[in-house]
Amino acid sequence: MLGGMNDRTDRPSRPEHRRLAWRIPRAGSLANLRLVEEELPAPAPGEVQIDVAAVGLNFADIFACLGLYSATPAGSFVPGLEAAGTVRRVGDGVTRWRPGDRVIVLTRFGGYASALNVGEQYLWPLPETWSFEDGAAYPVQALTAWYGLVALGGARRGSVVLVQSAAGGVGLNALQVLRQLGAQPVAVVGRESKRDWLVREHGLDPACVVLRGPHFGAALDAALRHLDAAAFDLVFDAVYGPSFRPAFERLAPEGRHLLYGAADFMGEGRRANPLRLAWRWLRRPRLDPLAMISQNRGLLAFNLIWLWGEAARLPDALRETLALIPDPPHIGGAWPFADAHTALAALQSGDTTGKLVLQVDKSAVDSPRNGASGEGSAAAAR
Repeated sequence: MLGGMNDRTDRPSRPEHRRLAWRIPRAGSLANLRLVEEELPAPAPGEVQIDVAAVGLNFADIFACLGLYSATPAGSFVPGLEAAGTVRRVGDGVTRWRPGDRVIVLTRFGGYASALNVGEQYLWPLPETWSFEDGAAYPVQALTAWYGLVALGGARRGSVVLVQSAAGGVGLNALQVLRQLGAQPVAVVGRESKRDWLVREHGLDPACVVLRGPHFGAALDAALRHLDAAAFDLVFDAVYGPSFRPAFERLAPEGRHLLYGAADFMGEGRRANPLRLAWRWLRRPRLDPLAMISQNRGLLAFNLIWLWGEAARLPDALRETLALIPDPPHIGGAWPFADAHTALAALQSGDTTGKLVLQVDKSAVDSPRNGASGEGSAAAAR
């Protein structure tokens, strides 16, 4: 939910660079997402042009393509919030970066491209030992974990924290933050295989890995008893839906439920199902603010796109994030750039763990194939 690129209809359409991009003419269906060849203009003053090597995938990309994300651009757009690559050239006034620099890119849409222009303030050096895939997989989900748990949630040593979708990219970063802080996590997953994976590969206590399901509340109670805790200090939640209320009701006084997504609304199809959405909307969990006062519990919702608008805060935010999450992320799958639909279907399935990325093959970019159409234009380039 971050960005640094904007459609610029006022730029001269100098065909400085041809690129491949996954573009959707308007939100509504993933089936409309198409690979196109288009011109990328020279970077404007203060911008940097990047040859992209890898792209990070996020649930927000799917929500945007389906038209379910509040920040979805009107009309044609290129999805994608993060990438990594090499500086090709810089615009006037740019002094921090030079051609050849390896960088992590944060962008408000526009990431699904073989090259892009981005404001210089939305780039960070790629750590020397990291691959481009590591860099593309890091910023959105690591920043989400830090911002929610630390900046907003105030997690600290001894905090008992419930982490929804703990085997996903944000969830794994959240577990790492909590370990560094000395907090006590309870991980929630939707499949037995993910519970086994967290125990086997990440050393979690089996008693503190809980499955969502019909007995979710009882499972949470069992995990709390195992920790000798009366309630949760924080709930970190991107699911919402039926699991919301059992978690909220087990918050301690002064506890905070941090909501940063609603994956329960996504569904499995390539197009949003209006009837299903309406049904889930009508049945969505609701809270009584007066009851929250008497219980001394809080609900705090956030969207990371707001932090992108606070560009001056991003360097400190990333520095604090790297201090708590110093290791490259777990990458659960990588696909060729031309296979974006396959990668998004895997992400949407809920069967994957960690972060998914697209790998940009330079030879394919230099000789566009893979069914890419030439319908893009410099005015539409992001």
